[in-house]
Amino acid sequence: MITLRRFLEDIESIPVNTSWYLSDLSEAKGRQELFTRQSPQRLKTLQEHALIESAISSNRIEGVTVDQARIGAILFGKSLLQDRNEEEVRGYRLALNRIHELRADLRICEETVLELHRLSHGEIWDAGQYKQKDADIIEKYPNGRSRVRFKTVPAAKTPASMHELFVHWDQCLQEYRIHPLIILAAFVFDFLCIHPFRDGNGRVSRLLFLLGCYHLGFEVGRYISLERLIEENKERYYETLKESSQGWHQGTHNPWPHINYLLFILKNAYREFEERLEKTKSLRGSKTDLVKRAIESFSGEFSLAELERACPGVSRDMIRRILKQEQKAGQIECLGRGPGAAWRKRGTIPKKG
Repeated sequence: MITLRRFLEDIESIPVNTSWYLSDLSEAKGRQELFTRQSPQRLKTLQEHALIESAISSNRIEGVTVDQARIGAILFGKSLLQDRNEEEVRGYRLALNRIHELRADLRICEETVLELHRLSHGEIWDAGQYKQKDADIIEKYPNGRSRVRFKTVPAAKTPASMHELFVHWDQCLQEYRIHPLIILAAFVFDFLCIHPFRDGNGRVSRLLFLLGCYHLGFEVGRYISLERLIEENKERYYETLKESSQGWHQGTHNPWPHINYLLFILKNAYREFEERLEKTKSLRGSKTDLVKRAIESFSGEFSLAELERACPGVSRDMIRRILKQEQKAGQIECLGRGPGAAWRKRGTIPKKG
């Protein structure tokens, strides 16, 4: 809550690179509706992949791994789970389902945070409960030594700190003195500094970031796993957390490294999303051109089977759709019925019997 409190007390100047991220994300959001009207089947596939990647990556960041061969059973099956790791991965999937189904209708409040922790933490004894003992961030070295890297909010002060965090979140959004994406990134950062749970804080923070993006209309997390992108940039994730958290308790910290990191992740998600759909569109277009060129190459009548042989890699359903489109456009005509019917280009001189 320290960062959001600072934003409420004094409007800080925004770093130039932060402004660049916001500009790029604003443009990406503007193109979002256009892209989400394309390729329904491709979008469905992206959603399924994102769900799997998010559940696996967010847990793997915290050292929770499962057998790759059992991922399908863990995430989508009803079989009994084999160990604690599998419970946490399935629990994260349930939390993701909750967010994707309700999206902006799921309020960002204490009740939601406790529910997301309960789901993602596999319903163990303290799932959905704030920490009962102090839990600092410990840094371990290869030689076995360790030190306290960051002292989190004490357990006794955690409920009050979380209440203040939600109050400041609502106030910042209402006053709208700073871009809401910055407010969201600062909210997630403050949440991590409070460290309200004994375990699972990182996973809940990523769920909150996804949910907050939905609230602000940035829905790319539905199709591209934000958690996977964070895992791929895990070293920078921890570096920016360490850099931004120094002096947090005193309010002298620099929150921008971690804020910019989260904006960077969101920007990369949109870039990947658009690249994947553009690639799909390009492949679809090239196949259409291939079929049209094959039709043009026939000097007389041709069959569906002959057209298929001329267009390897193009499905029969797609060839049929193109034939109907060309027939409707008056470019070709069908000379019979059924899959064995002959086709020819309009204006072609029919064969003499």
